[in-house]
Amino acid sequence: MNIKKSILLRSRIAFLLVMIFALAIIYKVGHIQTVEGDQWSKIADQITFSNRIIKATRGNIYSDNGSLLATSLPFYRVGFDATRASEETFSEGLDSLALLLSRHFGDLSKESYKRKIKNARAEGRQYIILNRQMVGYQAKKKMENWPIFREGRLGGGIVFEKVDKRFRPFNNLSRRTIGFINENNRGAGLEYSFNDYLAGKDGQALYQKIAGGTWRPVLDGTEVKTENGYDIETTIDINLQDVSETALLRALEYHSADYGTVIVTEVATGEIKAISNLSRNDKGYYYERYNYAVGGLREPGSTFKLVTMLALLEETNISLEDSIDTGEGSYKFYNNIVRDHEAGGYGVITIREAFEKSSNVAMAKLVDKYFGLNPDRFLHYVDELRLSSPLGVQIKGEGMPKIKRPGDKDWSGITLPWMAYGYGLELTPLQTLSIYNAVANDGKLIRPFLVKKIRKADRIYEEFKPQVLNSSICSEETLARLREILEGVVERGTAMNIKNDHYPIAGKTGTAQVLENGRYTHKYLTSFAGYFPADNPKYSAIVLIKNPKGWRQYGSNVAAPVFKEIADNIFARDIGLHEEVQLADSDDGSFPVIRAGLYNELDMLCNELNIAQKPGNFDGWVRTSVENDTINWMGQEPNDKLVPDVKGMTLRDAIYLLESNGLRVRYRGSGRVTRQSAPPGASISKGAEIVIDLS
Repeated sequence: MNIKKSILLRSRIAFLLVMIFALAIIYKVGHIQTVEGDQWSKIADQITFSNRIIKATRGNIYSDNGSLLATSLPFYRVGFDATRASEETFSEGLDSLALLLSRHFGDLSKESYKRKIKNARAEGRQYIILNRQMVGYQAKKKMENWPIFREGRLGGGIVFEKVDKRFRPFNNLSRRTIGFINENNRGAGLEYSFNDYLAGKDGQALYQKIAGGTWRPVLDGTEVKTENGYDIETTIDINLQDVSETALLRALEYHSADYGTVIVTEVATGEIKAISNLSRNDKGYYYERYNYAVGGLREPGSTFKLVTMLALLEETNISLEDSIDTGEGSYKFYNNIVRDHEAGGYGVITIREAFEKSSNVAMAKLVDKYFGLNPDRFLHYVDELRLSSPLGVQIKGEGMPKIKRPGDKDWSGITLPWMAYGYGLELTPLQTLSIYNAVANDGKLIRPFLVKKIRKADRIYEEFKPQVLNSSICSEETLARLREILEGVVERGTAMNIKNDHYPIAGKTGTAQVLENGRYTHKYLTSFAGYFPADNPKYSAIVLIKNPKGWRQYGSNVAAPVFKEIADNIFARDIGLHEEVQLADSDDGSFPVIRAGLYNELDMLCNELNIAQKPGNFDGWVRTSVENDTINWMGQEPNDKLVPDVKGMTLRDAIYLLESNGLRVRYRGSGRVTRQSAPPGASISKGAEIVIDLS
């Protein structure tokens, strides 16, 4: 009985409180009269309370060196409770506040702001938005000291509602890979794939719905605090990303191509160091619309011939020096004809030459001869290379490869010969690259990955390591032959145009007709996949460009030059790719070390130390050699378009000379320069970074 009385009493008290609150509102707006019908509805609107979600601050996305790729910046909606300030504070500060608001936002006059605030106070409005523009953190701090606002939330009525906005410091660089997430938790890229970590945990707070349908926060101590999201550390090298994207964009614009993609990976680890996808819009501008590298399924064309050769070398006893007759460049399979791109064909050539020259006829005939009666043996190698299923990369949206098999309704006698040179199957560029990376990596197939760590501050929540998918894709003998023929493509074959004297490249060109609505068109998908330096591979990469216009429409003259431009830039930047140059010392080690510098300084030093020197008359920089305990001078001709030779110089001289030529210098160690990342005599890219080692 006592419990029932208690419940009844509480109900009556609650009802009385609501009635008192409602009557207070009615009194305040001058309507003390019988309340019924629509008036109750209006009152209910003014006393509605609701717990609303407070978004947590989203985690950051970093590059491999800690550079920010995406972060959340705080912005603030400027709200105001016009009833809070005392009459004295309000009247004394209104004029100045209105002037400051007008100057800051620049949309309304001082008088307009003054009138807006006075009207809100007269109407008893407890929350208005002073301006739809949001302000940044620095502006917020400044506003907190303005008249009326400086009295705070309770004394002055200022309400700063925090709203996080996603910001990319490098603008559109790798935009599609970084990705996005919308209000419905749909999106793409890393933002979407790692949303569970980045999003954090939202909080809750009590809000009151006031006139006009606006919600005003009520800080009553019942708020549930947010938990900020985790940060993710990617494998992306922002410098290589910039180099790759710039090279791709330049080629797309030059060839007026439809789209293109570039992926650069580190051979030993499978870390994706750069990934770019650019498409042309209706106005002719290129932007990141779709991640072709991960989700784009296309017939690979001649880059697939690496798989063909692997299967042939593993399964048969053929030799690279065996001959094969390619005829006049065409060969009939049933009612279909395979053609080589070389008019007139190659005639009788070796299998090595067939690969280097990219003969479709040779590959089709070989596969038909050795696997025609047992296609499953060929497909066994496709499966072992993980080409018949997704790689399982960390980013969502990976394409499902399409591989035909005996028994499928579209399998026929020409399926296997066509597959031999990259037609009749569909792969993603990342899958194709993984095979070239495996050859470069001593036969170890590694899953490419983009995210290394998930962390919050210094605490690591999860760390990702390289994952081996196949420890040995083939025998050591086959692997050696594959590396030979890939190097041969650049030395003597279809990619001779990217051969250079500084470092060897291995790879394969590809050109495939584009299939649209079941018919092959006169559009081409050009590609080049490979690795460098070929003798000690550190990076692998693939370039794919669709539908280049003009007379250049092959992988050799469209995609391969992009590969070389990227490789050249990486080679110049990565000091670890250069052979160490040993500076010659005197036999007994007693002769003073004078290597290079300004002639007048070194001449004075020799005179002070009584070091014998041959006569010289130089104005600027010199290098030295020692002949019979005597310094011999050699002048260095200044050229601001070429990288100078600073080996042997002191740090001071090296920095001065390099920065004078427009390079940014990073150094390691102390003493004299022993190595420089960009070789002497290379073309200078103004603003590029050069690394020098000292010892």
